[in-house]
Amino acid sequence: MELLSVNLGRPRPVPYTDQPQGVTGIDKRPAVGPVRVTAPGPKGIGGSGLAGDAVCELRHHGGDDQAVYAYAREDLDTWERELGRSLANGCFGENLTTGGLDVSGALVGERWRIGSEVVLEVTSGRIPCRTFQGHLGERGWVKRFTRKGVTGAYLRVIEPGEIRAGDPIEIVHRPDHDVTAALEFRATTTERELLPRLLAAGPALHPEALSAARAYVAAQGH
Repeated sequence: MELLSVNLGRPRPVPYTDQPQGVTGIDKRPAVGPVRVTAPGPKGIGGSGLAGDAVCELRHHGGDDQAVYAYAREDLDTWERELGRSLANGCFGENLTTGGLDVSGALVGERWRIGSEVVLEVTSGRIPCRTFQGHLGERGWVKRFTRKGVTGAYLRVIEPGEIRAGDPIEIVHRPDHDVTAALEFRATTTERELLPRLLAAGPALHPEALSAARAYVAAQGH
């Protein structure tokens, strides 16, 4: 398993974002050389966990529990075939493009060591937004991405450090439950009856998903 590229985005104005200033950092490009990874701080205040990477919409993006976003190159290749177009590393707004790793199938709470220093922990899947659709220029993209459910994974920073393209990725912890990033995504979007299953992931789960699962169980009376 390998880190194929570390992708960073700069703020740029676009006509398709909901961000009040009309700028987005979703157009991410592979970095040359090492990139520092640290916990950015709470959501709403902290942005990206990667130095030099812009998060322009702090209401819904960034923060400690969404510090890093990863997507598998194999899944980008599948989308290339389905869409009939080339998709470069970083084009889904992912910070990390991986090889040989089932990112959407990663367990919430699973930990990856990247290179010799950095350890990241899976927290949730990625919910698509209007900015993502506008960036790709694919009509109906939000619905199509949601229906497919190959969501990639958000991660929090457990141990900071530097990473670079070519670093090995090692799974150093795999929790004893079956809650994957893809399952979390389905439960919080189209299949809310799955929400109780998320509780097995405990505090490793993204706090918003954990709160939604607890609220659902309370409302159902069990």
